Amino acid sequence: MSEQAIARKQQEVNEIVEKMNAANSIVVVDYLGLSVAQVTELRKQLREAGVEFKVIKNTIMRRALDTLELNYHEEVFQGPTAVAFGMEDAVAPAKILSDFAKTADALELKGGVIEGKVLSKDEIKKIAQLPNREGLLSMLLSVLQAPVRNVAYAVKAIADAKGEDAA
Repeated sequence: MSEQAIARKQQEVNEIVEKMNAANSIVVVDYLGLSVAQVTELRKQLREAGVEFKVIKNTIMRRALDTLELNYHEEVFQGPTAVAFGMEDAVAPAKILSDFAKTADALELKGGVIEGKVLSKDEIKKIAQLPNREGLLSMLLSVLQAPVRNVAYAVKAIADAKGEDAA
């Protein structure tokens, strides 16, 4: 292999390492068998969620993971591989790909990395069941509002009881 080809491959590895460092989560899938229309729709859904979807050679991906010293499952990088990089919401790639796989049998989750931890496909499926960022914030807001609401109800009940006593 020429020095130029080696340099080009090293540059590809460095680019993937940079993307992996910048991403909150990474999900690896086998996309073989998806129609052009399905891939187009999948890319659209991912793009709308701020997720970058890229087909990457297995050897490049393995070298990037080795550079980051992440222990990965070798079977994840067998056959065609596409990678979704979640730059904003860590749950978004897993959720979108998992939901899409329910309607497109050809799409298969293989594994991923979330916050530096290598995950199996089963763990990615569990992550996909979590609410997204907006859902979590909504749940948090509800939890924070509950005590205030309960105090308001108690004050109203006391006021109503005193109002009835006065009448």
